[in-house]
Amino acid sequence: MTSHHTHVELLWLEGQIERWIRFGRPVAERIIDRRSRVLEFRPGAIFALVRWRSGDYGTVDSRVAVLRAVAPGEPFTTHPFVAPGAEILLNLSGWARVQAVLAAIDRVEGLGLRAEDAAPDHWRHVGARIGVGLPPRAYDRARHRAWLMRRRLSR
Repeated sequence: MTSHHTHVELLWLEGQIERWIRFGRPVAERIIDRRSRVLEFRPGAIFALVRWRSGDYGTVDSRVAVLRAVAPGEPFTTHPFVAPGAEILLNLSGWARVQAVLAAIDRVEGLGLRAEDAAPDHWRHVGARIGVGLPPRAYDRARHRAWLMRRRLSR
C-alpha cells in the first residue's frame, strides 16, 4: 500500500453491510478476503463511496459521499473507512437523498462523461441542493468545458 494515496475500506456482507465505490479510478486494490478489500486513490482523484446497513427491521443507514483524495500536507476531513481522510464534496444520508445523488451521477454519465471527471463544484452544488430538498441544476457539456479550461489555467 502506498502511503501518499488515500485508502478506502470496502465491505460486502450481503443484506447486512455494504460499502462500495459508485465511481472513481482506483490505482491499486488489495483484497483482504472474499468480503473486504482496500482501494487506493491518487491525490486529487474524486470518487463516490456508498454505505448501506440493515438491521432486523430493514435499512438502518444509507449514506453517500463524494470525496477528493488529498496530497500529503493538504488539509482534509476524516471520514469513516477512508484513510487518512479526504476533502468532502458531498455527504448525505437517508435513502431518498442517496437515490437523488445516484440519479445525479447517472445524469452526468448519461452525457458520456465519467462522473469523477465532473467539476468538484458540481458535486458540492448537488449535495447542497439535495440536502435542502431541492433538485440540483443539470451538469452539461458547456459547464464541463468551462471546468476543463479553468483546471488547465490553474496548473
